[in-house]
Amino acid sequence: MLLLAKSKEINILESKLTHKSPVLHRLARFVTEEAVCLMFNIQPEDIYVVECWRYIVYVHAKGVSKFVSYADFPPIVGVAPPSKVDIIKWRRRWRRQQEPSARKQAPIWWAEFLQQELWNTFSPPMLNNWDELLNSVEFAFNEATLKQLRDSYESTAKSGV
Repeated sequence: MLLLAKSKEINILESKLTHKSPVLHRLARFVTEEAVCLMFNIQPEDIYVVECWRYIVYVHAKGVSKFVSYADFPPIVGVAPPSKVDIIKWRRRWRRQQEPSARKQAPIWWAEFLQQELWNTFSPPMLNNWDELLNSVEFAFNEATLKQLRDSYESTAKSGV
């Protein structure tokens, strides 16, 4: 992650993700600091550490100390695409939600996360990867949210990425 300081210096920040288990969970590839920030509505500088254990993720940040399921993290581009097993894990997690309307779909912040990541796309091949990702997870969103994501994709594509 790069941040531009006021003195026009480039500071490279160290990742706050640490893997505490020799065996990686199959959904660990989707764990990102940006997703943690949206999940808990915090800033990246507020995160102290995100520990990826074998079956669970521990998030320690300013005002946050929580265990999170790997199935709470949305898919990203740049790693292996979601498989059927990943989709089953997500759906199983969503079924455990208290609110009945949330039991069949991804959390609301997933759409915001995917939209932000899409806007940060800078190359046509990456944009094509995003289109494939949206097609593979369209089951996770209602029609209005999916239309909003598709519109964002089309506006990014038209802007000449």
